[in-house]
Amino acid sequence: MAGTREVARHWQYAELPGVDLLRARYVRKSFVRHTHEHFVIAGIAEGLEVFQHRGGDQYAGAGSLALVNPDTPHTGRAGVPEGWRYGAVYPSPELVAGIAAETTALRGAPGFVSPVLDDPYAVTLVHQVLRAADEGNALAADTLLRVAVTRLLRLNGGTLPDRQVRTAGARTAARARAVLEERLADPPTLERLAGDLGTSPFALLRAFRDAYGMPPHTWLTDARVRRARRLLDAGTAPAEAALAVGFTDQPHLNRHFARIVGVPPGAYQRERKNVQDARRRLLVPFDGWQNRQLSQTYGTTTGKAGRTPPSSATPSGSGSPSDSPGSRSG
Repeated sequence: MAGTREVARHWQYAELPGVDLLRARYVRKSFVRHTHEHFVIAGIAEGLEVFQHRGGDQYAGAGSLALVNPDTPHTGRAGVPEGWRYGAVYPSPELVAGIAAETTALRGAPGFVSPVLDDPYAVTLVHQVLRAADEGNALAADTLLRVAVTRLLRLNGGTLPDRQVRTAGARTAARARAVLEERLADPPTLERLAGDLGTSPFALLRAFRDAYGMPPHTWLTDARVRRARRLLDAGTAPAEAALAVGFTDQPHLNRHFARIVGVPPGAYQRERKNVQDARRRLLVPFDGWQNRQLSQTYGTTTGKAGRTPPSSATPSGSGSPSDSPGSRSG
């Protein structure tokens, strides 16, 4: 990867409901601790990403995937000076659960066991999903996504632990979170919140970190960005969304949004509007447009070895027949 240019596109494809898509190249970008409501399936094409996950640094290099379950705190940064280039899909828990029920023997809420998996073939599948979405090839995008999720669940799947609240500290943390959700734009101080819940500030801080992997103020910022995303999806202007969720102004939202989502709120909303317009127009982009988009996003030229994203053609040869979603395995 030559140069230091950072580019990113975060979008949706109308024919893949419940799935967010990302294609990016980051060098100096540093993601703060945050969570996602959806799964993260990120295929690293070049470079190295380092992310904190459950108390330790994880390293995902070219040919491997960074896999994060919903509501799991994590960070992200470059592990080498040239940064990292990757493509990611964010399928909803409901979609993953449906695929797991149809194609695996997993029971309960499915998830990923290891946060990093070395599997160049699955990385190729992720990039093929993105290419198919760019091309407007709904059949390929849906098929490849299901093949990818099935493969990853079979190689690295398990049942997520029961989230039932059992300890007194966990119950206090859950009550504190409920208060913060209700008072997102006007939260109490830690001392006031602890007093209202009948505990001390440091006891609440410890309980909250144990339950949610981050202190209350970090969780609050993450929750505000989540709420802002929903408002932006619904068409609310970024400046209005910023004030509605408790940020002081749009630049305040911009700063935190980009450090969690990876793109500014304006760019995020424009892609959502493009999806809504596509649903109304039912247009399919042609190859010339798609090639320009890939060139702008990756900052590369086609025809150069190792620089052009994989084709959206259905994979063959390197994949096992058992990767097909229609074949159930344990």
